Amino acid sequence: MSSYKNIWDQFILFHSANAAQKFLYKCYIQKERKDAKQKSYTNCYPFLYYLEHGKNFYVTAQYAPVAIKPVLLFYGMTQLLKACLLIADADYPESTSVLAHGVSTRKRKKQGYEFLDDEVKVQKYGLFTHFSEKMFHVKQITGEKFQMRVLLQRISELHELFETYYSQTLSRQVSYNPLEQTIFIPIEILDDYHMTLDRFIDYITKEWDWLQRDSIQTEGNHIQVTSQYQFRPLGYEPLMFNLDDGTYRLPTDRGEIFKLPEIMSHYLLLYNLSMISRYETEWWGEFLHSYSSDAYPFIMKFLSVTAEKVPLLLYEYIFRNFNIHFST
Repeated sequence: MSSYKNIWDQFILFHSANAAQKFLYKCYIQKERKDAKQKSYTNCYPFLYYLEHGKNFYVTAQYAPVAIKPVLLFYGMTQLLKACLLIADADYPESTSVLAHGVSTRKRKKQGYEFLDDEVKVQKYGLFTHFSEKMFHVKQITGEKFQMRVLLQRISELHELFETYYSQTLSRQVSYNPLEQTIFIPIEILDDYHMTLDRFIDYITKEWDWLQRDSIQTEGNHIQVTSQYQFRPLGYEPLMFNLDDGTYRLPTDRGEIFKLPEIMSHYLLLYNLSMISRYETEWWGEFLHSYSSDAYPFIMKFLSVTAEKVPLLLYEYIFRNFNIHFST
C-alpha cells in the first residue's frame, strides 16, 4: 500500500479544470449524453471544489479532538461523494431532495442506550439513497434499518476486535498472487457456508460478477480463483481489503451486508456518530472519558480506519473511470 501513503497526492491528477473537463466529457460520452460537452464544462469546477473541500475536512480531522472528529469525517466524505456523483450523474443535484442525508436516527438516546444496538433508517430521498443507486446500482428500501453492530462487521479491519470481544470469526484471509491475478481461498470456507465444493463454485460464479466458472479450480487445501480483470485493492465485493496488513479477506457470513459496497457502511456509521457528536453532547462526552462501554474500542478503531479508507475507496471509484477513459 506504499503508493497510497498519501492518498491526496493521487487526487492531484484532477488539480486542473482542463483535465477535469476532459475526464467528465469522456464519462458523459460513454453514457451517451447529447449534452456531454456542455455538462462537462458546467461540472468541472464543482468536481474540483468538492474534491478540495473534502480534502480540507479530512486534513483538519487528522489534528482535531476525537469529540468532533466524526463530524469532520462525515462532511469530508459527503464532499468526496458529491464529486463521484458528478461522474455517475451529470445532472447532480437535479433537485433539493437529494441534498438531504438520506437516513435518519433517533435524536434522543433512551436510558441504557448502547451504540452497537442503535440503528439508522433509510429515507426515500437524500444523498445515501442517491449515491447508492447512481454509483453502485443498489436501490435502497425506504424505511429499512441498519444496526451499528452489523455495519461495523462489514469493515474487515474491525474483525480482530469482534474475535477478541465476542469470539466471532467474521472472515478468512485469502492469499493473492498479483502476477497471475489469482486468489487462493482456504477450503474451510465450505464449512462456513455449509456447502459442497460444487455448490460453492455455483454460488460464487453467480454472485461474483468479476469471475468466470472456468477460472475456478482446486489446489490442495485451497480453491483457486483467477480474475479476468486486473486487481486493484478495492471494489471486489465480497472480498474485503484490509488496510492494516494489506490482505484480502472473505466473510464467513453470506449476509446481505457483505454484498453491499463498503462505502455504504462508512457513510451510515459516520452519519450516526456525527449526529451523536452534535446532538448528544453529554452522552458523547461521558462515553469518551468513562471507557465504560464495549463500543469504545470499536468506535475508536473505526474512526482511525475510516479516516484513511474512505478517501481510498472513493479514489478507487474515480480511478476506475479515469483508467477506462485515459488509458485507451
